[in-house]
Order: sequence, then C-alpha cells, then structure tokens
Amino acid sequence: MRTTKMYLMSIRPKYATKILRGEKKFELRKLVFKPIERGSIVVVYASGNIKAIIGEFRAGRVIEGAVSELRRILSRFGPTGVDREDWSYVEGARKAMAIEVLEPKFYDRRIRLKDLRRIIPGFNPPMSYRELSVDEPLYKLVISKLRGERSV
Repeated sequence: MRTTKMYLMSIRPKYATKILRGEKKFELRKLVFKPIERGSIVVVYASGNIKAIIGEFRAGRVIEGAVSELRRILSRFGPTGVDREDWSYVEGARKAMAIEVLEPKFYDRRIRLKDLRRIIPGFNPPMSYRELSVDEPLYKLVISKLRGERSV
C-alpha cells in the first residue's frame, strides 16, 4: 500500500508543461492550506485550454514564508524557471510556498476533464491543490492506472 502522500494540483498549461519538461524547478503557491509535504507525489492537472491530468512530479524542498523571503531564497538556486507572472500570482499573499520539482514526468496518456466526469460524475479539479486518498475513486479508477500500478 502507498504511504507517500499524494496531491492533485491545478496548474496553468504553460507552467505545467515547463514543469514536466524539467524547465521549471519550483512551483509557487499561496499558502492557504497545509503545505505540501516533501517527498510527496504531485499529480498535475493542466487547467486552461488543456483541462486534463497530464503527469506528475515529486516534491523536493518545500520552502514557506513571506514572498520576499521566497524571492531571496530562490535567488540562491540559479535559474529556477520561476518568472514574473509566477511572482505576481503570489504577490500580496501573507504566506507562500515554493515547491521544488523533482522527477517530473508526463503520463503516457492524458485524461481530459470530460472523461474524468464520465468516470466520476460531478468531478471538479481543485482551484489550487488538494490531498488525494488511495480510497477515493479518482485515485483508484484513474491515477493508479496512469501511474501503471497493478491492482491488488
């Protein structure tokens, strides 16, 4: 049974693609919920015109703090792929987090929102991110198959 935490995260297509190609080394988020745990798997739902689950990455370092503090810390990492639009997204947040992207990979196939809703009626992707449980239909019926896991 899986013990690593897993999250589903909605990301704009431009950034989702950069993350999964290995071009973007950190994903920024306003910290409204509990932070993502280091070592967790982040399943990427590309929003916008794609509207599909397209891949995943492992969360490396998770840095929390004021936006100015994150800017200072990330500047030490050299090119991170974080751009002006990323920073404007978190600007004004009381607290934000930077999630290091490790082991990014595209799934062999993507599952579109309309197909997800056929499998799981009423499914809606999260506005930002949410934890996934191994017991929920999204994991059992979709993500486990995309990841190539065998049924027990």
